[in-house]
Formats: sequence, C-alpha cells, structure tokens
Amino acid sequence: MKFKPCISGQCTEDGTHCQGCHRSHVEIADTKQLIKDVVSFAQKMNYENSDDFADFMGKSVAKKLQSPSV
Repeated sequence: MKFKPCISGQCTEDGTHCQGCHRSHVEIADTKQLIKDVVSFAQKMNYENSDDFADFMGKSVAKKLQSPSV
C-alpha cells in the first residue's frame, strides 16, 4: 500500500475511508496521534531547533524502514 496524504478541502469523515486520500479513518486518526506524540515530546524537550528534530525523525524512520531488521 502506498501512503497518500490528505488533500486539504477534499477530506471526508463519513463511511470508513476518506474520499480525498482514500485512507481509513482509523489510519488517519492513528497518524494524527503519532504526530501529536512526537510534537509533545519535542515540546517537552524544549527543542529550539524543531526543524532539525523533524528532519532527524524523518530520516531515522526512513532508514529504519529500509533496514530488514526492523
């Protein structure tokens, strides 16, 4: 399955899947919670360089997803 982000203005909340991005509402909610948790962590750490932290997180996730030992 390919990840497809929500498209502003085309998202729907009825049914089991969004008609804009076609992801399930469960997946969308889980993704939002994951992002909220990462933001809360960065705020708790009081990072002044939040862009660097976000870049590091993205690169780390991508690297671990490419590794067969995840």
